[in-house]
Amino acid sequence: MRAQRMQRTLPSLVLRLLFLCTVATGKCSGKYHELLLQLQRQADLMQDPSTLLDPYIRFQGLESPKLQEHCREHPGDFPSEDALWRLSRQDFLRTLNVTLGLVLRMLSALKQDLPEAAQQQAEMNVRGFGNNIHCMAQLLRGSLDPEAAEPTQPGPGPTLPPPLPPMPPFQRKLRNCGFLRGYHRFMRAAGQVLRGWGERRGRSRRHSPRRALQRGARRTRPFPEVRRLTPRGQLPR
Repeated sequence: MRAQRMQRTLPSLVLRLLFLCTVATGKCSGKYHELLLQLQRQADLMQDPSTLLDPYIRFQGLESPKLQEHCREHPGDFPSEDALWRLSRQDFLRTLNVTLGLVLRMLSALKQDLPEAAQQQAEMNVRGFGNNIHCMAQLLRGSLDPEAAEPTQPGPGPTLPPPLPPMPPFQRKLRNCGFLRGYHRFMRAAGQVLRGWGERRGRSRRHSPRRALQRGARRTRPFPEVRRLTPRGQLPR
């Protein structure tokens, strides 16, 4: 039993170390496939309800199946998977940028409603993922990939929602629960799209990204809530 538990725990620990390294160094990989693999693995971890939704449910006493029936994603909180597939790559990255910025705001508002360890780990996950979104946007900008810059219809990314109207505390618990459920669903959808990128790259060699970071590509600012952890006055390499 102990060996099986270790087998399940080690991959999760490796991914958490990956997030920590990504946030701490603030450096970008110039290798497309390496960066894409990191994004895919990060999305896999962030879609797991055990990282955020399950701790919230236990902490708020919402384990009852009847209560969880009301823990549903609210329409409009997150883009659908179908909408994500219709975006160009740059539009997809911008949508992730905006959406995860809103997630960070929600996590900040939920500090008193989540176990501290789960809340802090979730913030670290989002920030690490945001750094890699920034890096991928830079890399694609300097590539020959026509899908990176193809014009598309306006993206479905959410804008800042209006403040929630006053509601009873228990109703707000369920509303927050539904938001977190939607977050995990959204990350699952994002992971599917990122896997599609890898499959298309594998079928065609004409999409060969160049090292935009080495060519001094113009920086794309990560979502405002994610601050690049680089020393003041020093640009990321």
